[in-house]
Amino acid sequence: MLLMLLALAIFGVTYLLIITEWINKMLAAMIGGFAIILTGIVSQDVAFHAIDWNVIFFLIGMMLVISVMRQTGLFMYLAIRIAKIAKGRPLMIMILMYLLTTFTSAFMGSVTTIMILVPIVLLIASELKISPVPFIITMVIASNAGGAATMIGDPPNILIGSATDYNFMDFIINLTPPILLVTIASVGLIWLLYHKAMHVSNENRAKLMSYDESMLIKNPFLLKSSIIILAAMLLAFTLQGVLHIETATIAMSAGLLLLVLSDKNKVEQILANDIDWVTIFFFMGLFMIVESLVETGFITIIADNIMKVTHSEPKATSMVILWVSSIFSAVIDNVPFVAAMIPVLEDMGVIIGNPDAMHPLWWSLSLGACLGGNGTMVGASANIVAIGIANRNGFRISFKEYTKIGAFFTFVAILISTGYILLRYY
Repeated sequence: MLLMLLALAIFGVTYLLIITEWINKMLAAMIGGFAIILTGIVSQDVAFHAIDWNVIFFLIGMMLVISVMRQTGLFMYLAIRIAKIAKGRPLMIMILMYLLTTFTSAFMGSVTTIMILVPIVLLIASELKISPVPFIITMVIASNAGGAATMIGDPPNILIGSATDYNFMDFIINLTPPILLVTIASVGLIWLLYHKAMHVSNENRAKLMSYDESMLIKNPFLLKSSIIILAAMLLAFTLQGVLHIETATIAMSAGLLLLVLSDKNKVEQILANDIDWVTIFFFMGLFMIVESLVETGFITIIADNIMKVTHSEPKATSMVILWVSSIFSAVIDNVPFVAAMIPVLEDMGVIIGNPDAMHPLWWSLSLGACLGGNGTMVGASANIVAIGIANRNGFRISFKEYTKIGAFFTFVAILISTGYILLRYY
Protein backbone atom coordinates (compact mmCIF):
# COMPACT_ATOMS: atom_id res chain seq x y z
CA MET A 1 0.00 0.00 0.00
CA LEU A 2 2.87 2.39 0.83
CA LEU A 3 4.47 1.84 -2.57
CA MET A 4 1.10 2.40 -4.27
CA LEU A 5 0.62 5.71 -2.47
CA LEU A 6 4.16 6.73 -3.36
CA ALA A 7 3.58 5.82 -7.04
CA LEU A 8 0.34 7.83 -7.03
CA ALA A 9 2.11 10.81 -5.50
CA ILE A 10 4.82 10.75 -8.19
CA PHE A 11 2.17 10.28 -10.89
CA GLY A 12 0.08 13.17 -9.51
CA VAL A 13 3.00 15.57 -9.21
CA THR A 14 4.12 14.69 -12.74
CA TYR A 15 0.60 15.34 -14.07
CA LEU A 16 0.49 18.67 -12.27
CA LEU A 17 3.80 19.73 -13.78
CA ILE A 18 2.66 18.67 -17.27
CA ILE A 19 -0.67 20.52 -17.01
CA THR A 20 0.70 23.73 -15.52
CA GLU A 21 3.91 23.65 -17.59
CA TRP A 22 5.88 24.86 -14.58
CA ILE A 23 8.73 22.93 -16.14
CA ASN A 24 9.12 21.38 -19.58
CA LYS A 25 6.73 18.41 -20.00
CA MET A 26 9.56 16.12 -21.15
CA LEU A 27 11.61 17.03 -18.10
CA ALA A 28 8.61 16.39 -15.83
CA ALA A 29 7.96 12.96 -17.37
CA MET A 30 11.61 11.89 -17.23
CA ILE A 31 12.03 13.05 -13.63
CA GLY A 32 8.90 11.11 -12.71
CA GLY A 33 10.11 8.05 -14.61
CA PHE A 34 13.44 7.90 -12.82
CA ALA A 35 11.87 8.85 -9.48
CA ILE A 36 9.93 5.57 -9.49
CA ILE A 37 13.24 3.73 -9.92
CA LEU A 38 15.12 5.72 -7.26
CA THR A 39 12.32 5.18 -4.73
CA GLY A 40 12.36 1.43 -5.33
CA ILE A 41 8.79 1.21 -6.65
CA VAL A 42 10.04 -0.71 -9.68
CA SER A 43 13.48 -1.82 -10.79
CA GLN A 44 15.31 -0.22 -13.67
CA ASP A 45 14.85 -3.35 -15.79
CA VAL A 46 11.08 -3.30 -15.29
CA ALA A 47 10.83 0.44 -15.97
CA PHE A 48 12.92 0.24 -19.15
CA HIS A 49 11.03 -2.83 -20.33
CA ALA A 50 7.77 -0.85 -20.02
CA ILE A 51 8.87 1.58 -22.75
CA ASP A 52 6.94 0.76 -25.94
CA TRP A 53 9.65 0.93 -28.57
CA ASN A 54 7.14 0.34 -31.35
CA VAL A 55 5.57 3.70 -30.48
CA ILE A 56 8.94 5.43 -30.09
CA PHE A 57 10.37 4.36 -33.45
CA PHE A 58 7.04 4.88 -35.22
CA LEU A 59 7.07 8.53 -34.10
CA ILE A 60 10.69 9.00 -35.17
CA GLY A 61 9.99 7.41 -38.57
CA MET A 62 6.97 9.64 -39.22
CA MET A 63 8.94 12.73 -38.20
CA LEU A 64 11.63 11.80 -40.76
CA VAL A 65 9.00 11.36 -43.50
CA ILE A 66 7.38 14.73 -42.78
CA SER A 67 10.72 16.52 -42.51
CA VAL A 68 11.82 15.41 -45.98
CA MET A 69 8.41 16.10 -47.54
CA ARG A 70 8.43 19.60 -46.08
CA GLN A 71 11.59 20.31 -48.09
CA THR A 72 9.66 19.82 -51.33
CA GLY A 73 7.28 22.74 -50.73
CA LEU A 74 4.23 20.50 -51.18
CA PHE A 75 2.39 21.65 -48.07
CA MET A 76 2.72 25.36 -48.86
CA TYR A 77 1.60 24.65 -52.42
CA LEU A 78 -1.56 22.87 -51.23
CA ALA A 79 -2.52 25.69 -48.87
CA ILE A 80 -2.20 28.39 -51.55
CA ARG A 81 -4.15 26.22 -53.98
CA ILE A 82 -6.93 25.88 -51.43
CA ALA A 83 -7.03 29.64 -50.89
CA LYS A 84 -7.36 30.13 -54.65
CA ILE A 85 -10.06 27.48 -54.97
CA ALA A 86 -11.95 29.40 -52.29
CA LYS A 87 -11.40 32.59 -54.37
CA GLY A 88 -10.05 34.34 -51.28
CA ARG A 89 -13.35 34.06 -49.38
CA PRO A 90 -12.43 33.61 -45.69
CA LEU A 91 -15.35 31.33 -44.72
CA MET A 92 -14.68 28.98 -47.62
CA ILE A 93 -10.94 29.05 -46.84
CA MET A 94 -11.73 28.13 -43.23
CA ILE A 95 -13.93 25.20 -44.29
CA LEU A 96 -11.40 23.92 -46.84
CA MET A 97 -8.52 24.29 -44.36
CA TYR A 98 -10.62 22.38 -41.83
CA LEU A 99 -11.11 19.55 -44.34
CA LEU A 100 -7.43 19.58 -45.38
CA THR A 101 -6.31 19.49 -41.75
CA THR A 102 -8.71 16.65 -40.96
CA PHE A 103 -7.50 14.55 -43.90
CA THR A 104 -3.81 15.31 -43.41
CA SER A 105 -3.94 14.58 -39.68
CA ALA A 106 -5.37 11.11 -40.34
CA PHE A 107 -2.16 10.12 -42.10
CA MET A 108 0.52 12.58 -40.97
CA GLY A 109 -0.41 13.00 -37.31
CA SER A 110 -2.20 15.87 -35.58
CA VAL A 111 0.87 17.62 -34.17
CA THR A 112 2.85 17.42 -37.42
CA THR A 113 -0.10 18.71 -39.43
CA ILE A 114 -0.51 21.70 -37.12
CA MET A 115 3.20 22.50 -37.36
CA ILE A 116 2.94 22.50 -41.16
CA LEU A 117 -0.41 24.22 -41.78
CA VAL A 118 -0.74 26.87 -39.03
CA PRO A 119 2.18 28.99 -40.35
CA ILE A 120 0.56 28.80 -43.79
CA VAL A 121 -2.81 30.03 -42.58
CA LEU A 122 -1.02 32.85 -40.76
CA LEU A 123 0.34 33.93 -44.16
CA ILE A 124 -3.09 33.71 -45.81
CA ALA A 125 -4.76 35.69 -43.01
CA SER A 126 -2.01 38.31 -43.19
CA GLU A 127 -2.60 38.82 -46.91
CA LEU A 128 -6.37 39.07 -46.37
CA LYS A 129 -5.87 41.46 -43.39
CA ILE A 130 -8.03 39.36 -41.04
CA SER A 131 -7.39 37.67 -37.70
CA PRO A 132 -6.03 34.10 -38.01
CA VAL A 133 -7.36 33.10 -34.55
CA PRO A 134 -10.66 31.52 -35.73
CA PHE A 135 -8.74 29.60 -38.42
CA ILE A 136 -6.21 28.30 -35.91
CA ILE A 137 -8.85 27.19 -33.39
CA THR A 138 -10.89 25.31 -35.99
CA MET A 139 -7.75 23.72 -37.46
CA VAL A 140 -6.74 22.44 -34.02
CA ILE A 141 -10.21 20.90 -33.67
CA ALA A 142 -9.84 19.36 -37.13
CA SER A 143 -6.40 17.94 -36.35
CA ASN A 144 -7.57 16.03 -33.29
CA ALA A 145 -10.76 14.84 -35.00
CA GLY A 146 -8.91 13.72 -38.13
CA GLY A 147 -6.22 12.07 -36.03
CA ALA A 148 -8.88 9.92 -34.39
CA ALA A 149 -9.77 8.30 -37.72
CA THR A 150 -6.65 6.14 -38.08
CA MET A 151 -4.11 4.26 -36.00
CA ILE A 152 -1.33 6.70 -36.90
CA GLY A 153 -3.21 10.01 -36.72
CA ASP A 154 -3.14 10.88 -33.03
CA PRO A 155 -0.80 9.82 -30.19
CA PRO A 156 -3.63 8.14 -28.18
CA ASN A 157 -4.40 5.88 -31.14
CA ILE A 158 -0.73 5.05 -31.59
CA LEU A 159 -0.66 3.94 -27.96
CA ILE A 160 -3.87 1.90 -28.29
CA GLY A 161 -2.70 0.27 -31.52
CA SER A 162 0.59 -0.75 -29.96
CA ALA A 163 -1.11 -2.13 -26.83
CA THR A 164 -3.67 -4.23 -28.73
CA ASP A 165 -3.82 -6.57 -31.71
CA TYR A 166 -5.67 -4.02 -33.84
CA ASN A 167 -4.09 -3.21 -37.20
CA PHE A 168 -4.33 -0.15 -39.43
CA MET A 169 -7.52 -1.32 -41.17
CA ASP A 170 -9.26 -2.08 -37.86
CA PHE A 171 -8.96 1.59 -36.95
CA ILE A 172 -10.14 2.70 -40.40
CA ILE A 173 -13.19 0.42 -40.33
CA ASN A 174 -14.25 1.28 -36.78
CA LEU A 175 -13.25 4.92 -36.34
CA THR A 176 -13.41 6.59 -39.75
CA PRO A 177 -17.26 6.41 -40.00
CA PRO A 178 -17.94 8.43 -36.81
CA ILE A 179 -15.20 10.92 -37.73
CA LEU A 180 -16.85 11.48 -41.11
CA LEU A 181 -20.10 12.27 -39.28
CA VAL A 182 -18.25 14.57 -36.86
CA THR A 183 -16.58 16.34 -39.80
CA ILE A 184 -19.91 16.99 -41.51
CA ALA A 185 -21.37 18.34 -38.27
CA SER A 186 -18.29 20.49 -37.64
CA VAL A 187 -18.49 22.11 -41.08
CA GLY A 188 -22.09 23.01 -40.23
CA LEU A 189 -20.96 24.51 -36.92
CA ILE A 190 -18.25 26.55 -38.67
CA TRP A 191 -20.86 28.03 -41.01
CA LEU A 192 -23.19 28.71 -38.09
CA LEU A 193 -20.52 30.47 -36.02
CA TYR A 194 -18.59 32.39 -38.67
CA HIS A 195 -20.68 32.99 -41.81
CA LYS A 196 -21.43 36.58 -40.74
CA ALA A 197 -18.17 37.28 -38.96
CA MET A 198 -15.46 37.60 -41.62
CA HIS A 199 -15.20 40.04 -44.50
CA VAL A 200 -12.27 41.01 -46.73
CA SER A 201 -11.74 43.68 -49.34
CA ASN A 202 -11.64 42.85 -53.04
CA GLU A 203 -8.13 44.32 -53.16
CA ASN A 204 -6.79 41.89 -50.55
CA ARG A 205 -8.52 38.95 -52.23
CA ALA A 206 -6.94 39.91 -55.55
CA LYS A 207 -3.49 40.07 -53.97
CA LEU A 208 -3.85 36.52 -52.62
CA MET A 209 -5.12 35.26 -55.97
CA SER A 210 -1.99 36.67 -57.67
CA TYR A 211 0.33 34.19 -55.94
CA ASP A 212 2.13 31.81 -58.30
CA GLU A 213 2.02 28.60 -56.28
CA SER A 214 4.01 26.63 -58.85
CA MET A 215 7.10 28.50 -57.66
CA LEU A 216 6.70 26.88 -54.23
CA ILE A 217 7.72 23.40 -55.46
CA LYS A 218 11.42 23.36 -54.66
CA ASN A 219 12.55 19.84 -55.61
CA PRO A 220 10.35 18.03 -58.18
CA PHE A 221 12.42 14.81 -58.05
CA LEU A 222 12.24 14.60 -54.26
CA LEU A 223 8.52 15.45 -54.40
CA LYS A 224 7.78 12.55 -56.77
CA SER A 225 9.96 10.20 -54.73
CA SER A 226 8.28 11.29 -51.50
CA ILE A 227 4.79 10.74 -52.89
CA ILE A 228 5.71 7.24 -54.11
CA ILE A 229 7.31 6.28 -50.79
CA LEU A 230 4.44 7.81 -48.82
CA ALA A 231 1.92 5.82 -50.87
CA ALA A 232 3.95 2.63 -50.33
CA MET A 233 4.10 3.32 -46.59
CA LEU A 234 0.33 3.84 -46.34
CA LEU A 235 -0.25 0.68 -48.39
CA ALA A 236 2.01 -1.24 -46.01
CA PHE A 237 0.02 0.12 -43.05
CA THR A 238 -3.18 -1.03 -44.75
CA LEU A 239 -1.76 -4.52 -45.37
CA GLN A 240 -0.14 -4.74 -41.96
CA GLY A 241 -2.27 -7.72 -40.96
CA VAL A 242 -1.07 -9.62 -44.03
CA LEU A 243 2.55 -8.50 -43.97
CA HIS A 244 2.98 -9.02 -40.20
CA ILE A 245 5.31 -6.03 -40.02
CA GLU A 246 4.99 -3.61 -37.11
CA THR A 247 4.16 0.05 -37.72
CA ALA A 248 7.54 1.17 -36.36
CA THR A 249 9.43 -0.85 -38.98
CA ILE A 250 7.22 0.47 -41.79
CA ALA A 251 7.56 4.11 -40.71
CA MET A 252 11.31 3.90 -40.04
CA SER A 253 11.94 2.18 -43.39
CA ALA A 254 10.09 4.96 -45.24
CA GLY A 255 11.80 7.68 -43.21
CA LEU A 256 15.29 6.29 -43.68
CA LEU A 257 14.78 5.78 -47.42
CA LEU A 258 13.62 9.38 -47.83
CA LEU A 259 16.57 10.53 -45.78
CA VAL A 260 18.91 8.77 -48.23
CA LEU A 261 17.18 10.48 -51.19
CA SER A 262 17.27 13.94 -49.62
CA ASP A 263 20.20 16.35 -49.44
CA LYS A 264 22.98 14.46 -47.65
CA ASN A 265 24.22 17.73 -46.17
CA LYS A 266 20.91 18.15 -44.32
CA VAL A 267 20.83 14.77 -42.56
CA GLU A 268 22.40 16.02 -39.33
CA GLN A 269 20.23 19.15 -39.47
CA ILE A 270 17.08 16.99 -39.79
CA LEU A 271 18.10 14.77 -36.89
CA ALA A 272 18.95 17.76 -34.72
CA ASN A 273 16.06 20.10 -35.56
CA ASP A 274 13.19 18.16 -37.13
CA ILE A 275 12.97 15.17 -34.80
CA ASP A 276 10.89 16.24 -31.81
CA TRP A 277 13.11 14.70 -29.15
CA VAL A 278 11.09 16.44 -26.43
CA THR A 279 8.03 14.39 -27.42
CA ILE A 280 10.08 11.19 -27.77
CA PHE A 281 11.54 11.41 -24.27
CA PHE A 282 8.17 12.57 -22.91
CA PHE A 283 6.64 9.28 -24.07
CA MET A 284 9.51 7.26 -22.61
CA GLY A 285 9.14 8.84 -19.17
CA LEU A 286 5.38 8.39 -19.33
CA PHE A 287 5.62 4.68 -20.03
CA MET A 288 7.87 4.26 -17.00
CA ILE A 289 5.54 6.16 -14.65
CA VAL A 290 2.41 4.29 -15.75
CA GLU A 291 4.20 0.99 -15.21
CA SER A 292 4.57 1.90 -11.53
CA LEU A 293 0.76 2.10 -11.24
CA VAL A 294 0.46 -1.31 -12.87
CA GLU A 295 3.11 -2.93 -10.68
CA THR A 296 1.61 -1.59 -7.43
CA GLY A 297 -1.92 -2.78 -8.29
CA PHE A 298 -3.58 0.63 -8.58
CA ILE A 299 -4.72 -0.01 -12.16
CA THR A 300 -6.44 -3.23 -11.09
CA ILE A 301 -8.34 -1.37 -8.37
CA ILE A 302 -9.58 1.23 -10.88
CA ALA A 303 -10.73 -1.48 -13.29
CA ASP A 304 -12.54 -3.36 -10.52
CA ASN A 305 -14.38 -0.21 -9.37
CA ILE A 306 -15.52 0.70 -12.87
CA MET A 307 -16.80 -2.84 -13.31
CA LYS A 308 -18.73 -2.56 -10.02
CA VAL A 309 -20.36 0.72 -11.08
CA THR A 310 -21.40 -0.69 -14.47
CA HIS A 311 -22.02 -4.23 -13.12
CA SER A 312 -19.53 -5.54 -15.72
CA GLU A 313 -22.07 -4.75 -18.46
CA PRO A 314 -20.10 -3.84 -21.64
CA LYS A 315 -22.66 -1.35 -22.98
CA ALA A 316 -22.71 0.73 -19.81
CA THR A 317 -18.93 0.39 -19.44
CA SER A 318 -18.28 1.70 -22.96
CA MET A 319 -20.48 4.75 -22.29
CA VAL A 320 -18.66 5.47 -19.03
CA ILE A 321 -15.28 5.17 -20.78
CA LEU A 322 -16.37 7.42 -23.68
CA TRP A 323 -17.66 10.28 -21.53
CA VAL A 324 -15.09 10.01 -18.74
CA SER A 325 -12.30 9.95 -21.33
CA SER A 326 -13.66 13.02 -23.08
CA ILE A 327 -13.97 14.99 -19.84
CA PHE A 328 -10.54 14.06 -18.49
CA SER A 329 -8.85 14.54 -21.86
CA ALA A 330 -10.28 18.06 -22.05
CA VAL A 331 -8.58 19.16 -18.86
CA ILE A 332 -5.38 17.12 -18.99
CA ASP A 333 -3.23 16.07 -21.93
CA ASN A 334 -4.85 13.03 -23.54
CA VAL A 335 -1.53 11.22 -24.01
CA PRO A 336 -0.77 10.54 -20.32
CA PHE A 337 -4.48 9.88 -19.72
CA VAL A 338 -4.61 7.15 -22.38
CA ALA A 339 -1.28 5.72 -21.24
CA ALA A 340 -2.83 5.30 -17.78
CA MET A 341 -6.14 3.92 -19.13
CA ILE A 342 -4.66 1.20 -21.35
CA PRO A 343 -3.75 -1.12 -18.46
CA VAL A 344 -7.19 -0.36 -16.94
CA LEU A 345 -8.90 -1.70 -20.06
CA GLU A 346 -6.53 -4.66 -20.15
CA ASP A 347 -7.64 -5.57 -16.63
CA MET A 348 -11.28 -5.05 -17.65
CA GLY A 349 -10.75 -7.56 -20.44
CA VAL A 350 -9.74 -10.14 -17.86
CA ILE A 351 -12.81 -9.35 -15.73
CA ILE A 352 -15.28 -9.40 -18.65
CA GLY A 353 -13.68 -12.50 -20.13
CA ASN A 354 -15.07 -11.95 -23.65
CA PRO A 355 -12.59 -10.51 -26.16
CA ASP A 356 -15.36 -9.49 -28.60
CA ALA A 357 -17.09 -7.45 -25.89
CA MET A 358 -13.92 -5.39 -25.45
CA HIS A 359 -13.88 -3.94 -28.99
CA PRO A 360 -16.36 -1.08 -28.37
CA LEU A 361 -14.57 -0.26 -25.11
CA TRP A 362 -11.29 0.35 -26.93
CA TRP A 363 -13.02 2.42 -29.63
CA SER A 364 -14.82 4.40 -26.92
CA LEU A 365 -11.48 5.18 -25.28
CA SER A 366 -10.04 6.34 -28.59
CA LEU A 367 -12.98 8.57 -29.53
CA GLY A 368 -13.31 9.98 -26.01
CA ALA A 369 -9.62 10.81 -25.69
CA CYS A 370 -9.00 12.16 -29.21
CA LEU A 371 -12.20 14.20 -29.49
CA GLY A 372 -12.18 15.21 -25.82
CA GLY A 373 -8.73 16.68 -26.35
CA ASN A 374 -10.44 19.50 -28.26
CA GLY A 375 -12.29 20.67 -25.14
CA THR A 376 -9.63 23.09 -23.87
CA MET A 377 -6.32 24.46 -25.06
CA VAL A 378 -4.37 22.00 -22.84
CA GLY A 379 -6.32 18.88 -23.86
CA ALA A 380 -3.95 17.64 -26.57
CA SER A 381 -0.42 18.18 -27.79
CA ALA A 382 -1.63 19.73 -31.08
CA ASN A 383 -3.53 22.41 -29.14
CA ILE A 384 -0.47 23.49 -27.20
CA VAL A 385 1.71 23.54 -30.34
CA ALA A 386 -0.81 25.68 -32.26
CA ILE A 387 -1.25 28.18 -29.41
CA GLY A 388 2.52 28.46 -29.16
CA ILE A 389 2.89 29.22 -32.88
CA ALA A 390 0.14 31.84 -32.66
CA ASN A 391 1.75 33.52 -29.63
CA ARG A 392 5.16 33.65 -31.32
CA ASN A 393 3.54 35.48 -34.23
CA GLY A 394 1.80 38.06 -32.05
CA PHE A 395 -1.67 36.50 -31.75
CA ARG A 396 -2.63 35.60 -28.19
CA ILE A 397 -5.36 32.99 -27.80
CA SER A 398 -6.70 32.91 -24.26
CA PHE A 399 -7.91 29.82 -22.43
CA LYS A 400 -11.45 31.24 -22.41
CA GLU A 401 -11.42 32.19 -26.09
CA TYR A 402 -10.35 28.70 -27.13
CA THR A 403 -12.58 26.81 -24.69
CA LYS A 404 -15.87 28.50 -25.65
CA ILE A 405 -15.34 27.16 -29.20
CA GLY A 406 -13.52 23.91 -28.44
CA ALA A 407 -15.96 22.74 -25.77
CA PHE A 408 -18.93 23.33 -28.10
CA PHE A 409 -17.39 21.28 -30.92
CA THR A 410 -16.34 18.57 -28.45
CA PHE A 411 -19.81 18.18 -26.94
CA VAL A 412 -21.37 17.74 -30.39
CA ALA A 413 -18.66 15.26 -31.41
CA ILE A 414 -19.09 13.13 -28.28
CA LEU A 415 -22.88 13.09 -28.76
CA ILE A 416 -22.35 11.79 -32.29
CA SER A 417 -19.84 9.21 -31.00
CA THR A 418 -22.32 8.06 -28.36
CA GLY A 419 -24.97 7.41 -30.99
CA TYR A 420 -22.44 5.65 -33.21
CA ILE A 421 -21.18 3.30 -30.46
CA LEU A 422 -24.71 2.41 -29.37
CA LEU A 423 -26.07 1.85 -32.87
CA ARG A 424 -23.11 -0.03 -34.31
CA TYR A 425 -22.08 -2.29 -31.42
CA TYR A 426 -25.22 -2.70 -29.32
